[in-house]
Amino acid sequence: MLRRSFVVLLTLCALGVSLCAAQDTYQEEADRLATLLNWHTGDVVAEIGAKKGQLTLAAAQRVGSAGKVYSTELDVDALAHLDELATKQKNIIVVKAAESETNLPAMCCDSIFMRLVYHHLTRPAEIDASLFRSLKSGGLLAVIDEEPSKGSIIPDGVPANRMGHGIPQKVLISELDSAGFDVETVSNDWPHDEFHQMYCVVFRKKKR
Repeated sequence: MLRRSFVVLLTLCALGVSLCAAQDTYQEEADRLATLLNWHTGDVVAEIGAKKGQLTLAAAQRVGSAGKVYSTELDVDALAHLDELATKQKNIIVVKAAESETNLPAMCCDSIFMRLVYHHLTRPAEIDASLFRSLKSGGLLAVIDEEPSKGSIIPDGVPANRMGHGIPQKVLISELDSAGFDVETVSNDWPHDEFHQMYCVVFRKKKR
């Protein structure tokens, strides 16, 4: 009995350390995004594919009550979680995304970001066009993603040029260049866990 209790205690401690480490990683990423995307009080920001909303919440706290953060998702359970988050953080606006459309208002955002989402897009050209429409003139887009690991499986429905689970940085840059974006900065030392070797590319919407 004592041995079993000790094992349970160790498991709970390990889980607590893991959760704290994950939270620290999100905080570090939010700090870096705030600098790269020049977040200020009153800004309008969007996160694409927000999942549980850790970065959405961090952005909402940064832009303050005078600003707002659109938080988009496809998954029904994730949307429900984000709706609950928005009841507590009043400057979060939850948006149900579509496969080929962000469903964000036109020219609504000073900046948009996504984390480990782009390589799952099945219709990237259409989403890229939607991102372009949703940004204000000169607005910034941050894409955090990972190079595909050797032998990994391409997610269902995504273009074959991904070459695995992830997206080559050069492919990402080429696609967003075609959509009307210029590269602003490239960070190849992005915070990561044991499962991901991530990078972040920040783009600026070209003025047309």
